[in-house]
Amino acid sequence: MSGRPLKPGWRMVKFGEVVRQCKESVDRDNNSFERYVEGGHMDSEDVHIRRWGEFGEDYVGPAFHRVFRKGQVLYGSRRTYLKKVALADFDGITANTTLVLETKDQNMFLQELLPFLMLTDSFTQHSIQESKGSTNPYINWPDIAKYEFPLPPIEEQRRIAEILWAADEVVKTYGAARKQLSILLTSLRDAEMCSPSFRKICLGYFLEDIVAGKSVVGGNEFAGPDEYGVLKVSAVGADGFVPQENKRLMHQDDFLEKYQVRKGSLLITRCNTSELVGRVCITNNDYPNLMLCDKTLELVVNPGIASKRFIFQLLRSRFARSQIMASATGTGEAMKNISQSDIRSIVVTAPPLDEQSRLADYAESISQEAERIDSQLKSSKALSKRLFDGLLETGVSVDG
Repeated sequence: MSGRPLKPGWRMVKFGEVVRQCKESVDRDNNSFERYVEGGHMDSEDVHIRRWGEFGEDYVGPAFHRVFRKGQVLYGSRRTYLKKVALADFDGITANTTLVLETKDQNMFLQELLPFLMLTDSFTQHSIQESKGSTNPYINWPDIAKYEFPLPPIEEQRRIAEILWAADEVVKTYGAARKQLSILLTSLRDAEMCSPSFRKICLGYFLEDIVAGKSVVGGNEFAGPDEYGVLKVSAVGADGFVPQENKRLMHQDDFLEKYQVRKGSLLITRCNTSELVGRVCITNNDYPNLMLCDKTLELVVNPGIASKRFIFQLLRSRFARSQIMASATGTGEAMKNISQSDIRSIVVTAPPLDEQSRLADYAESISQEAERIDSQLKSSKALSKRLFDGLLETGVSVDG
């Protein structure tokens, strides 16, 4: 902790002096609980439990028997660098590897402040340092209990908690808005762009060409500003083109200008995992030092009969994705392939060109708003992080 003097009324305490581990347990096959929480249900640096499993007659899941109660804090004791800390808002069961914690005395240390303390950099650094094992490091309760931190007076704890939960509410609001925009965009693609009222035709009808890149030898590093590189399939990202996802050419004279990445290109991956094969993006700039690889194709759309932006949105619809995944070949899940002929055979809708443009404009307006929300969400999370790191240090006032 900081070497600065403690503020008046603050005192150094050990975690185990003010927090207890709760070890209530039940028979996993004979209890009244309806829900269980495992490590995968908890998100990093998120104090809320947003997912869970449910018990039923045919339940064959993990043998959990550690009980947690509403208001207690769950802490993932394995790989503590993941920062999995959550305040339970229902009763349930979890695994022994998830610690269940509560403060010993609400008049000494507020329970609602506990999860934020456990997300501070100081607490995380302590947990990482005290963890045992190399492959799947874990920490035991006695090692957590010896963590020391400055404890504010109870009234200041209340003010700090009020600030932190208000910041969390802002993050939650932005997150909910972002989720609704995703639902709206999915609905637009599936219900309007893929409306049964439009005639259907094979994608190949709209294409002037499919340009395949070339397989060239690349290194482990990405190309610098004055170097040539070849795209990796990961350059076609979930949220657009990612130019940093390239490999520096081992032989710079292997670069072929005819495969140069140009602004406004509609790219599709022909080789990737089941979920990512056939992923599309439109490039936002010219990249004269980058070239297509043989696993990244450019779809050249005939502008007289189709909107490239509309085709891009269509290929992200569930209607098109289901066709792509059904056509992809490969023996394992690690890598699937889709041929150019299969791409041309994807069935798409064919509304009038002006309707294509209107729908594409609408989709882009939703995406732009989503990007704005993403930026606000990122800023809000960063602010929240600074708050619970700063307000729980000595010498940091919450006045004003």
